[in-house]
Amino acid sequence: MDRILKAARTSGSLNLSNRSLKDVPTEVYQCLETTGEGENWWEAVDLQKLILAHNDIEVLREDLKNLACLVVLNVSHNNLSQLPAAIGELTAMKSLDVSFNSISELPEQIGSAISLVKLDCSSNRLKELPESIGRCLDLSDLKASNNQISSLPEDMVNCSKLSKLDVEGNKLTALSENHIASWTMLTELNASKNMLSGLPQNIGSLSRLIRLDLHQNKILSVPPSIGDCSSLVEFYLGINSLSTLPAEIGDLSRLGTLDLRSNQLKEYPVGACKLKLSYLDLSNNSLTGLHPELGNMTTLRKLVLVGNPLRTLRSSLVNGPTAALLKYLRSRLSNSEETSASTPTKENVIASAARMSISSKELSLEGLNLSAVPSEVWESGEITKVNLSKNSIEELPAQLSTSVSLQTLILSRNKIKDWPGAILKSLPNLVCLKLDNNPLTQIPLDGFQAVSGLRILDLSGNAVSFREHPKFCHLPQLQELYLSRIQLSEVPEDILNLSNLIILDLNQNSLQSIPKSVKNMTSLKHLDISNNNISSLPPELGLLEPTLEVLRLDGNPLRSIRRPILERGTKAVLNYLKDRLPDQ
Repeated sequence: MDRILKAARTSGSLNLSNRSLKDVPTEVYQCLETTGEGENWWEAVDLQKLILAHNDIEVLREDLKNLACLVVLNVSHNNLSQLPAAIGELTAMKSLDVSFNSISELPEQIGSAISLVKLDCSSNRLKELPESIGRCLDLSDLKASNNQISSLPEDMVNCSKLSKLDVEGNKLTALSENHIASWTMLTELNASKNMLSGLPQNIGSLSRLIRLDLHQNKILSVPPSIGDCSSLVEFYLGINSLSTLPAEIGDLSRLGTLDLRSNQLKEYPVGACKLKLSYLDLSNNSLTGLHPELGNMTTLRKLVLVGNPLRTLRSSLVNGPTAALLKYLRSRLSNSEETSASTPTKENVIASAARMSISSKELSLEGLNLSAVPSEVWESGEITKVNLSKNSIEELPAQLSTSVSLQTLILSRNKIKDWPGAILKSLPNLVCLKLDNNPLTQIPLDGFQAVSGLRILDLSGNAVSFREHPKFCHLPQLQELYLSRIQLSEVPEDILNLSNLIILDLNQNSLQSIPKSVKNMTSLKHLDISNNNISSLPPELGLLEPTLEVLRLDGNPLRSIRRPILERGTKAVLNYLKDRLPDQ
């Protein structure tokens, strides 16, 4: 404990999570008062971050007030039944997580923590939130799900910076119009699993709302102003008591996901057929038929209709592929009613994918015959995964370097000739890069320095790119490496020193041998050296027996191992090789 506290006095951060603590050690409350031997008190830093999650702590003492500079406090997953009044004296605190405890009420003093930006009090026993929370004017993220709250404090109208509100799994019967009028910054609202019977008439005031989840309530109708929620991408209304939808729902031009399952809808309105949805769930309603205009919703990838008394459609259509159903519905339109949307334009598909990426953070533009990377890739906010495979892209634009959140970039089966080192170097969070099946001319010797944090790399099918081996030693964190079909005649030596490698695929090359140093790959679980020209294996490969689970050898002219041993699988081959090691 002394060592940890000493480090905390230097860094200002203390993490005591998962230590089976029943009490907070007294030294924590006196972090700056107990400088140890060899420490200078004037060099000590005030504690700003304290993590006490996943313990068995039952009480936080009033001494908490000593930590006046605390910015982050996490006491989630403990056995707390209450919070001390001293919580209000932490006026610098911006983030407070008390979720997964047994707290029955929050102290009124919490309103004095005026710097609070994020509060998570979910999964407790709260029946209400204190009115004083309305004094936390900077509050932008409030999570109070899975409690017993029946109404929200009226003074929360002052929390005008609120952008995320999660009150799922409570006992709310209504959302206040006054609240809605004040919360115009909301981007996410989750009030699912409550007892709401309706929505405020001014719900359209939430023009920045991206995700609205109201499933599993008792909602009877949706007000027409819903059409003014112009940023809405995901709308969940399943498991309610809706019998109709307002025509204005068709004005939600960015909507990609609409969940209407398990209601009492008798029709899906014609006006809503102009939506550019990717996912529509109408299952378990009272639909007897579908308007032919629904066939023009060609951006739909999934339409769910099971559990409806549909009499005008064959069950094979209802239960079959969405595209086939849409095509059938379009065929029921008169020629004058058929629209140019009968096949979605490339622009529509890209726009729909971009809308979906707002919440999923993943953008898939696979197989669209793109000749260039569309601007939506770098304009779509904090995207973490982009799939541009099966296109005709020849180079990456400089603007892609602004996508600093990107973790996965899939460029398989394109026409990229030059190693995009300058762009890749600007993507600090990239962990997965797939450039297989491109006509890469060459990867520079130091090319991998640009992507030193990679964990997955696929360069299969790029034969001409390996005339000179780039240095794999620049990829120390690599866990999966795919190098099939690149005409390798030998295994690059520095690959065998990648100590974290779990999967190595060298299938369909021209390898004639495997170096003895393969024994260094102690993390390897999957090795594919099938379809090469290997006639013998080094006994040292047998040393990987404890970890190697899959060894693919088929398609090699192996003469040194009898077929019965090969047919018994990986473990038998590895044990055979290990037995042939010379005595030490």
